[in-house]
Amino acid sequence: MKTCLFGGSFDPIHAGHLAIAEAAVTRAGLDSVVFLPAACSPFKTGKGSYFTPQQRLDMLYRATQSLAWATVSDLDLILPPPSWSWRIVEVWKQQHPQDELYWLMGTDQWEQLHKWARYDYLTEHLHFIVYHRDTPPQPRNGVKATFIAGSHPASSSAIRHALQHNGDFPRDWIPQGLEKYPLTH
Repeated sequence: MKTCLFGGSFDPIHAGHLAIAEAAVTRAGLDSVVFLPAACSPFKTGKGSYFTPQQRLDMLYRATQSLAWATVSDLDLILPPPSWSWRIVEVWKQQHPQDELYWLMGTDQWEQLHKWARYDYLTEHLHFIVYHRDTPPQPRNGVKATFIAGSHPASSSAIRHALQHNGDFPRDWIPQGLEKYPLTH
């Protein structure tokens, strides 16, 4: 089974996340995308989430309920922090040894991948799917990767900024299933 792990803060999930995941399913012939909300990124220590872990999980479940290829896992939320990608892969492989694993990420993460803990382990066990908006990123020697282009404008930080300042954001950024979700703390 071709399973793609999609880690992120999803603070909150938006329509762009779903568009990226769907593009990955189509382009790489994936069987499933697993949305994994991060507990605490090693690169973002000290920065908390706007929404609680339970709210982020609830929003993910609601946003993906009608997508046959999408599942949600709280694996990263139950492992001790920080959120190490290698640990998620290691545990996933133990629980699902039959899965062929992919990892969905943006260009910004791809550019920093060499700094990730246990880089060699990750590149040995994963095929990376890298989403980019403009110029495709540079391939890395010995790293399996598929590059997919897109241009969805949604942004979690723009949504959070609007919520914090009583501002507005395009309502089509909110995935189906979350239209009536109380987007407040």
